[in-house]
Amino acid sequence: MVFLALIMGILILAPGSAPAQLVGTVKDVVDSVGSTGKVDWTTGVITAVGIGAPPAQPANAAQARAMAERAGQVVAYRNLLEAVKGVRVDSTTTVENFIVTSDIIRTQVNGIIQGATIMDKKYMSDGSVEITVGMKLTGALAEALLPKTPPSSAAPITSEQPAAGAAAGQLYTGLVVDARGLGVRPAMAPKILNEDGKEIYGSAYINRDWAVREGMVGYLKDPAAAQANPRVTDKPLMVKALKVSGEGRVDTVISNADAAALQSAAQNLSMLEKCRVIILVD
Repeated sequence: MVFLALIMGILILAPGSAPAQLVGTVKDVVDSVGSTGKVDWTTGVITAVGIGAPPAQPANAAQARAMAERAGQVVAYRNLLEAVKGVRVDSTTTVENFIVTSDIIRTQVNGIIQGATIMDKKYMSDGSVEITVGMKLTGALAEALLPKTPPSSAAPITSEQPAAGAAAGQLYTGLVVDARGLGVRPAMAPKILNEDGKEIYGSAYINRDWAVREGMVGYLKDPAAAQANPRVTDKPLMVKALKVSGEGRVDTVISNADAAALQSAAQNLSMLEKCRVIILVD
């Protein structure tokens, strides 16, 4: 009954069409979650689908369509909640883990889903209606889930020699980690480690306001698109991930030399605080 009350509130609040920025492309990094859900890690959008059938004996055609739409929306929002629960937050945690352990976060997530957008409606020949709803991973959801750790004050690491082609103290506008071929699984709060297991990038290094607004990392498939992406602007450091770390296959490992190149100037750490990081995946 509580869930049905929540859904009825959603039906009143939900707009009728999706903004263009919620629409992804075939080249996006997409995971399936739940029964009908999809997470587009490139656009930072999670969607789910619900199908509603008309009543067996409607008073008229208008009533049949309206009731099918309402039924489809109820199912779509229920499926969206299921999908959101399956989103990876970090290498060991999903949204569902947070919901199970915190009444506050459960209430926040339910409230956030109320603001999900109706992205598409498809009217079928049998009178049923297919409803697609979607919401951003950034913004309110990230605010509820990302660690509330302040930015790290650690000094740049300079003990290792920078990688070939990367001058000591060179400034970069972003970081692109090529992790293709390693089976990396995208998440909201991944870490980048050096060969010694030391965290080079993660929640301890970010400005949380930037992470909530932009996401901690961007996920892309195409290196050329990554280099030209406004997230890392015009002079990113391009590095190759050596392997993934942990059973969750979320965190990546780069060489100590690449880590030294990145951390050899304080301005590069400032760039990391602004989440100017892209990870290339398959």
